[in-house]
Amino acid sequence: MDYRVIKENDLFLLTDTKGNIPENHPYGLGLYTKDTRFLSKLDLRINGEEPILLSSDATENYMAKILLTNPHMEKDGELILWRESVEIERLRFICDDILYETIKVKNYYPKSISFNVSVHMDVDFADMFIVRGFQTGKVGQRQGQTAEDNTLTYHYAGADDIYRATKVQWDRPAEKVNEEGSIQFNFTLGHGEEDTVTLMIQPLIGEKQEKTLRSVQEAMEQLKHSYEQWEEKIVKVTTDYQPLQRLIDRGIADLKVLLTDLGYGQFPVAGLPWFGVPFGRDSLIAALQMLAFNPEIAKGTLLTMANTQGQSVDPWRDEQPGKIMHEIRFGELANTNQIPFTPYYGTIDATPLFLILLTEYVKWTGDFELVKKLEGNIEAALTWIDQYGDRDGDLFVEYHQESSKGIANQGWKDSGDSIVHRNGYYAQTPIALSEVQGYVYQAKTGLADIYEAIGRTEEAETLRSEANALQVKFDEAFWMDDVSFYAIALDGNKQQVGTITSNPGHLLMSGMLSSERVEAVSKILLSSKMFSGYGIRTMGEEEAGYNPMSYHDGSIWPHDNSLIILGLSKIGKQEEANNVIQGLIDTSSHFEYDRLPELFCGYSKERGKPVLYPVACSPQAWAAGTPLLFIQSILGMFPDSTKKQIHLSPQLLPSMNELSLEGIVVGNGQLSLTVRRENDEVAMDIMENTTGYEIVMR
Repeated sequence: MDYRVIKENDLFLLTDTKGNIPENHPYGLGLYTKDTRFLSKLDLRINGEEPILLSSDATENYMAKILLTNPHMEKDGELILWRESVEIERLRFICDDILYETIKVKNYYPKSISFNVSVHMDVDFADMFIVRGFQTGKVGQRQGQTAEDNTLTYHYAGADDIYRATKVQWDRPAEKVNEEGSIQFNFTLGHGEEDTVTLMIQPLIGEKQEKTLRSVQEAMEQLKHSYEQWEEKIVKVTTDYQPLQRLIDRGIADLKVLLTDLGYGQFPVAGLPWFGVPFGRDSLIAALQMLAFNPEIAKGTLLTMANTQGQSVDPWRDEQPGKIMHEIRFGELANTNQIPFTPYYGTIDATPLFLILLTEYVKWTGDFELVKKLEGNIEAALTWIDQYGDRDGDLFVEYHQESSKGIANQGWKDSGDSIVHRNGYYAQTPIALSEVQGYVYQAKTGLADIYEAIGRTEEAETLRSEANALQVKFDEAFWMDDVSFYAIALDGNKQQVGTITSNPGHLLMSGMLSSERVEAVSKILLSSKMFSGYGIRTMGEEEAGYNPMSYHDGSIWPHDNSLIILGLSKIGKQEEANNVIQGLIDTSSHFEYDRLPELFCGYSKERGKPVLYPVACSPQAWAAGTPLLFIQSILGMFPDSTKKQIHLSPQLLPSMNELSLEGIVVGNGQLSLTVRRENDEVAMDIMENTTGYEIVMR
């Protein structure tokens, strides 16, 4: 990974490995919040020269430590600074929407030395869509800079009539300050002596009050305290199988840094660097993956999505009443309606996924009060599915792009070439995706269970009747006898898009398939055509559109695999689920920081090490959440608050001998347990069960 990124709440910093922000860098490096770049240049020099990189550590997502030293410096035969005399440490973190960077210098030269460290900055206040080259448009104007005391402030008047500024402060006297953005600090150090200067950089938007600056120590303590609080709320997992332990620890750490709160509770944004905003599908799936570890995240996600639920028919935003959003942006182009992301609703699956997350959250927690609170949102979502999602009354939910600046393919495989017929031709919209029909079935049957539990039996019966009708119609329309598998989709002419893909794998968790069809689907997913040894491909080998290097047509996505794994576990195919889990664990050791990437290439394991896709978010929420679903799947754990039961069917991976979980929140209590291998058998000890729920072994 040739960039470094740190994030906290709604502010993130993207730099090169030296910690700098070169101007016009192809990656769009900078300091960002609300889809605006509040620092477009950051360049550190010693005596005017670029230092040499020693190490660049991005193990932690909330803090970065970069170690540098000076090059050899002579002028006209006179020594200015011997090479590697000065150690330069850059320590940066974000707290209270302020970037803190402490530059610590230490003298390793035998004698006293004098030198200067200078920082050169600039701000373009560019909208993220412009930075990434996706869009041009009318924008505002820079309003110059003001310098006073230990402060330099850059000003901007936006085309959206919103004032923006970047305020830079420092904690020691500067030798020189240039209003264009150069600040110089002089140091004289004896042998072994060290000294520091701290920069504090704060984005300001509109009338937002400036945050009170804390000392570096206070800010760091506050940040660490927030992580300690997070760890207290998260289920503790320990296993003797260290590759899985590392994967779990990395996933939990990544998810913490991806959490944001827009006023309705914490929820995961999609990923860094470019998708640190609410995404309907991504946020909902990541929250679903986290249910066994921290169900409060699901609640925050549901409330955030409910707050932006569609209200009207607006083709510019692909919006309809009851529809759950796809993506929201907060920059200048969005605010001036030059792009439709305010929010944009071009997603076909977020609405049923919203209902699935709600039903699964309630089954874990017994929080029926949230059902009452979101009653209007639930009814609106169901109405959208039946009236707007089903465009032609055939019981299937279809998508079709209305917005001129929207997305053409509106399922999770949203690239332009992802829905392709066996003959290589791209499917034409409206398109009904197989997995989306499964989501609708799962949403309606899950809601029926909850409605029945709270006495709304008539509505429960209606939902079950609708789900059963969909099940029959789906099997007739999507099943392909010649390959014993389901089509990925029906195209605009109601013709099957017959390419073998991973999409029907999501049906396994829906409860929609007969036992015969479950066997057939599972068999193909685990065949060499689909399963590379490292994971299940998005498209099968030898299909017309197959390309192992593609984004959606043969690559492997951990989150896609995680939903298939969950389904395999749910239907009792634990051995198959564990095979896929093992493949992904084997993959993770080949990537930086034992982190599952957003996606990787679909080459077979026989060819060698897994191959990283060229451009992928890191960290990415539903990739980070994938190992959390591994744990739920290995346990075969499915709580049901409507029956006051916890279903368990643990089966350890071959390399594991023990797995312990402490503090799983179910209902109003907690469950702690240990699963261990004894003479080739699996034994389970319940250390704590204050849930009041019955343990049911499958």
